[in-house]
Amino acid sequence: MNKVVSIAAITGIILVLAFAVNLTPADNQATAEITPFPSREKVISVTGTATASVEPDLLIMTFGVETQEKTAKQALESNSQLMNGVVEAIKSTGISEDELSTTRLNIFPVYDSYRDKITGKYTQELIGYRVTNTITVETNNLDSAADVIDGAVEAGVNRVDSVYFTLSPAKELDVKDQLIAKAVLNAKAKAENALSPLNHKIIGVKAISLSEFGMPPPMPMFRADFAIAEAALAPTPVFSSEQDVTTTASVIFLIGSN
Repeated sequence: MNKVVSIAAITGIILVLAFAVNLTPADNQATAEITPFPSREKVISVTGTATASVEPDLLIMTFGVETQEKTAKQALESNSQLMNGVVEAIKSTGISEDELSTTRLNIFPVYDSYRDKITGKYTQELIGYRVTNTITVETNNLDSAADVIDGAVEAGVNRVDSVYFTLSPAKELDVKDQLIAKAVLNAKAKAENALSPLNHKIIGVKAISLSEFGMPPPMPMFRADFAIAEAALAPTPVFSSEQDVTTTASVIFLIGSN
C-alpha cells in the first residue's frame, strides 16, 4: 500500500515539472502579469466659485459704560447704577432680555505719574479705579438700531463700540447650500473652456472638494466714544447693507479626446 502511494506522488510531481517545462514564453509572461496596469486616466482639476449678495437678518450692537472712582467698590457701584439704567432704556425700545448679554466687565487701577522734585525720578501714584462694563444686543429687528443707540446714550452709555448688520448662522448656512450647485457648474464651465482648444471633453468626475469662505468680517457701521453721555438731538442714522457669501468647489474631471 505504501509503495502505491509513493509511486502516485512521484508521478504527480513529474507531471507538474513537465507542464512547467513545456510552458511557452508567452504563457510565462501571461502568468507573471497578474496585477493590473497602472492607471492611465487623464484628468483636469478646476476650482469653481459662486457668490451671492444677501440682505442681512441680524443686528449686533455693543455698548459700554466706563466709570472711575477712588475705590474699586465705588467705581463698581457707580457703574452698576448707570448700566441698570441703560439696560432698562434698551428694553423700552422693544429689546428683550434674551437679546442682551454681558460682553466684558473689567476693573483695573488708574495711576498718575509725576516727577519727584528732590530725586528727579518718576513715580506712579494710585489715584483710583476704573470699571468698564460692555453689553451686546443681538436682534432680528433691524429697524431698531437708531432707537436703541439713542436710548442707551441718553441713559448713560459713554462708549458705542460697534454697530453692524450680518447674517444669522442659519441663514448663512442656507445660502451656502444653495451656492454649491452653482460653484460646481462654474468649475465645469471653466474645464470645458480649457479643454475646447485641446480637442478634449469631460467624460466623468473623479473627486469634488467643497471649501466655504463664508462672509468677510463685518465692518462696523457706527462707532463713537463719548466723554459725557448726552441726549441725542436727532435720531442716529444707521443703514444696513447686503452681505456677500461665497462658496467654492474644487472638482477633478476625467477627460478624453473628442
